[in-house]
Amino acid sequence: MKTLVLGLGNELLSDDGVGILAVRQLKQEYKGRADIVESSLSGLALLDFFIDYDRAIIVDAIQTGKHQPGEIIQLSPRDLDKVIAPSPHYSGLPEILALAKELNLSFPAEIIIYAMEVIDPHTIGGPLSQPVGARLGALVKTIKSQLGKWE
Repeated sequence: MKTLVLGLGNELLSDDGVGILAVRQLKQEYKGRADIVESSLSGLALLDFFIDYDRAIIVDAIQTGKHQPGEIIQLSPRDLDKVIAPSPHYSGLPEILALAKELNLSFPAEIIIYAMEVIDPHTIGGPLSQPVGARLGALVKTIKSQLGKWE
């Protein structure tokens, strides 16, 4: 079964890069066992990444104010609200999944999202905040655990 691990964010924007930094740590270890991809794209631009995979893990930053910074939240696409977007470029995962189904694309049957609650996803050139940086290893361990269950 083909597995995708997609780290999202922008490592130039402080905590926003946590998804990319996490998956980067997996590249060598999982080479040949899973495709590890980093991307700063969003919206419909992400559609192509998922085609022809059986399962996927998405890793990203999230800022809800409902969790402690550094907390890892596991979500599924069903947990996400639809996005009322001003253009298709700002579409969310639910819209991408609906489009893939409508176009009869080969898309992952199982998608798990690991989102880390962050403090500062906006400061240009800033490092990870202390709570997020301290939990980066735990995020990597969480992803490895799921990959282990799938092997």
